[in-house]
Amino acid sequence: MEISSSGRLEVRITAADVGKRVSVRRLSDDGDTGEKFTDTVGVLTSWDNGVLLITRRTGERVRIAESSLVAGKVVPAAPARRRGPAASYEELARVSARAWRPVESERLGGWELRAASGFTRRANSVLPLGDPGMPLDDALAYASAWYAARDLPAYVQTATGAEGTQELLCADLEERGWVREVTAGLWIGSLAPIGDRDAPGVTLSRTADDAWLGRYQRKGLGEVALKVLGSGPSVWFATVPDEEGEAPAAIGRCVVDGRWAGFAAVEVGPAHRRRGLGTAVMAALARRALDEGASAAWLQVEDDNAAARALYTGMGFAPHHSYHHYRRAADAGAAGHGFGAAEPYRSA
Repeated sequence: MEISSSGRLEVRITAADVGKRVSVRRLSDDGDTGEKFTDTVGVLTSWDNGVLLITRRTGERVRIAESSLVAGKVVPAAPARRRGPAASYEELARVSARAWRPVESERLGGWELRAASGFTRRANSVLPLGDPGMPLDDALAYASAWYAARDLPAYVQTATGAEGTQELLCADLEERGWVREVTAGLWIGSLAPIGDRDAPGVTLSRTADDAWLGRYQRKGLGEVALKVLGSGPSVWFATVPDEEGEAPAAIGRCVVDGRWAGFAAVEVGPAHRRRGLGTAVMAALARRALDEGASAAWLQVEDDNAAARALYTGMGFAPHHSYHHYRRAADAGAAGHGFGAAEPYRSA
């Protein structure tokens, strides 16, 4: 907290600091006999009518009464990373977008409108990486009409928690009634330690064959889904066969793009879990990516997938930022368009 020369805490932020990352301390009453301090760190997204709204790294918005402030200051936009590759949000957003291409897209200034007949939200949402070239309300109206013409709900993919992410846009969407449906994390790590692990019995292919698709969690795949799965600069599919000839014991997908290797669809059959097959799949894919010149790795994992988060932490991955999908409130029928809980990044 900011301390004056007299040793007292001071509030050194104002409404002019909206859009900056801040750290504030406030008085709160938890029902006990005395008051206590509560600290909040995040992006100051608004300060109106005596109320501050601060968006935390996870996208959670915290309302704080101005009258409860004890101290506050502007802090660096993102904490320094202690391990793993350095990366900006925009770099990772563009790399991850190239690894999961839609079948159809259109530019709207710095926005990209993406559609793939409803196969996953990421391939059927707006990716806003700049100014749309028109007022926000007009851009949202254009995007909504664009998706409606394709019989799809309108989604906007946003991010929070790193320098250059979109806390202000998240706040603007929520003020306009858009609903956040899904939050997941994008994690990064060094590639070489992953490739150093054992990878027995893993075969690699450039295409997702019938066996691979037999393990993939999304069923009823059509031509559009196959195009999305096969999209990316350099795509590899990994398979661990089942000894009894059933669906593969484990599968995975990796897209190599310059220095980055993106892992996805790492899935292990229920009868084959806790045998290290998820790690083996990633190790085999990592070795191929290293051969192609990659040095860093990224993946996306749902917040509620404890098993995957534990696996990735043990492999040296760490969270970089959170990403969210906002749905236009009028599109109440989104569930009918084949969207699952989040993205096809499950592991065990």
